[in-house]
Amino acid sequence: MTTLGIKEAFSRYGATLRNVQWSVSAWATDSSLVVSLWDHPARKGLAGTLEFADSANRWQGPGNKEFRENVAKAFESGAPVRLVIARTEEVARVEAGEDASKIRKVFSIRQGLVGRVIEWDGVNYAFRFTKG
Repeated sequence: MTTLGIKEAFSRYGATLRNVQWSVSAWATDSSLVVSLWDHPARKGLAGTLEFADSANRWQGPGNKEFRENVAKAFESGAPVRLVIARTEEVARVEAGEDASKIRKVFSIRQGLVGRVIEWDGVNYAFRFTKG
């Protein structure tokens, strides 16, 4: 996996971030939702799947509002989801809810995976990705 900037990672899927400083989700030209997810909450799901689960209450700001709206829409519509993985060595700062725009991180993509939002209650979410 090649590391990229967040803007380039999203553009590889045909998505444009509303604001590169705080957006972590955007709709692509093929009507899929592209999301940037931290790698540390990743978990093995059902056989052959990769899952990410977390809480949207961990952080605040306009990116969070946009993320919640986009995840809700993808959950309700069953839209496909594309994955941008964010990695940091400062996981404790992320988990503490610090401003992630100030945390050093790298981004990569997994173009061979297609996901769905499998859980969404307005706060907690889970995505499941499979080879597609």
